[in-house]
Amino acid sequence: MGTTVGGGRATPRYVQIADDIVQQIRVGVLSPGDMVPSESELVERYGVAGGTIRKAMVEVRASGLVETRHGKGSIVKARPPVHRRSSDRFRRTHRREGMAAYLAEAAQSGAEAKVSVLFIGPVEAPEEIAGRLGVSAGTQVLSRRRLYFRNGAPVETATSYLPWDVVKDIPELFAENPGPGGIYARLEDQGHVFAEYVETLQARPAAKAEATELSLTPGAPVVHLLRDAVTEEGRVVEVCDTLMAADQFVFEYRIPARD
Repeated sequence: MGTTVGGGRATPRYVQIADDIVQQIRVGVLSPGDMVPSESELVERYGVAGGTIRKAMVEVRASGLVETRHGKGSIVKARPPVHRRSSDRFRRTHRREGMAAYLAEAAQSGAEAKVSVLFIGPVEAPEEIAGRLGVSAGTQVLSRRRLYFRNGAPVETATSYLPWDVVKDIPELFAENPGPGGIYARLEDQGHVFAEYVETLQARPAAKAEATELSLTPGAPVVHLLRDAVTEEGRVVEVCDTLMAADQFVFEYRIPARD
């Protein structure tokens, strides 16, 4: 049965259960890295049907305090999400210090970050990518595909597409580790000085293959981000196609007020 507050409508049982689990996390009964009890355990503990527990867990996940990994269940988050300060994450000072953006942000949040390179090589530019790079669809470009981990869990995939005439004489861009500061540092070393980065974001459910790659449950929310890296000459020399587990990132922008 639900409870009433001030004579109002009864609080649904699944909300009460969700509130109880969230409170256990906040006070440390469930510690970072702990597994939330399984559905069958919660059914027995609270004396309700499985459907009620599933609705309660939707509320718990919405709190941002747990992450659900495919085949593992729900785990209390060990640390807050990575803050992507998109207004200054590509400052040249970061590259001069030898840190690529994701690694710097993860370090600032106290997380252990790792990057796994999945593919480096020539591909035919997909239509949308080609349009952003200003080349014809099917034109040969360099593709660099990476999988990013945070505290051992995959949280982001990113594929960079770069014009072949730009990269063919930069051997570091064909290596797994392009060197201190990442690929943007190597491009600027060759005179491609960046003027701006243009990002487009879309939130959507993960496709089955995407969910598998990021160890998410099918249909889990992800953020699809496309970024154009534009030089002072107005040329796009990289398009980065990124997919992020939505619960692992907080986006922060600084927008100047202008007339």
